[in-house]
Amino acid sequence: MSDMRIDGGSPVYRQEAPARPAAAQEGERAVQATETPELREREDTCTLRSQGEELGELIGDAKERIEAHKKSLEAFRKNTRNTRYGDAPMEAYSRLARAKTRGQVSAASGYARRRLAQLKAALREDADNAPAIRGAINQLQKAVSRAEKKKRELAQEELLEGRRAKSREKRRQAKRLRHALQRRRTQRTLRESGYLREAAVSGRLHAQLTASQLELRQQAQQLQSAANLDGTVRQYAAAAEAPPAPSISVEA
Repeated sequence: MSDMRIDGGSPVYRQEAPARPAAAQEGERAVQATETPELREREDTCTLRSQGEELGELIGDAKERIEAHKKSLEAFRKNTRNTRYGDAPMEAYSRLARAKTRGQVSAASGYARRRLAQLKAALREDADNAPAIRGAINQLQKAVSRAEKKKRELAQEELLEGRRAKSREKRRQAKRLRHALQRRRTQRTLRESGYLREAAVSGRLHAQLTASQLELRQQAQQLQSAANLDGTVRQYAAAAEAPPAPSISVEA
């Protein structure tokens, strides 16, 4: 019996299995004691032999199934042999036309080479369609050579594209330099026009300063002249108010 547990925190009650009879335990000990290593080894050998026989039977069945599958596949290939040998060149040329890079051209050329090997093998087996197979082989050989030619042409086109990109970059660089030169000239012209405005403003300021100084100098001179005239008038007035000096006779 399995352990019994009561939910809610109640204690666990365990029911012990009934004890085996002592006589049975003694009988098992006696049987184990009578077993010898030789008997155990014989039993292991028999077990391994039976397992080996079973494994051999399984391997034999697998080989028979493989042979039967091969035979059925060969029969299927003979019964459903594709006699449209002209499809291989068409597919090769289609892949070659779709190829845009040298890697894709190499893949198309690889397909043509594989189909070429297959058709050469079919030429030895299918003598009835030998003319069609030879024509397909001829077209595939041309496809391989044309693929090599297309790879050379793509390499030349990549070289020309690189040159065109360089020339385009040079034109872009020349355009950038032209814009930079124009921007520098514009900035220089603006600076020079600023210099002219600065010189004009400075001339006007100095002219106003000079005029102010002249006006102040004239005012100072006028004030000084007025002060000198006032002093002269005062001297004349003082001389007029003074008594006349006594006259001295010089007669003897």
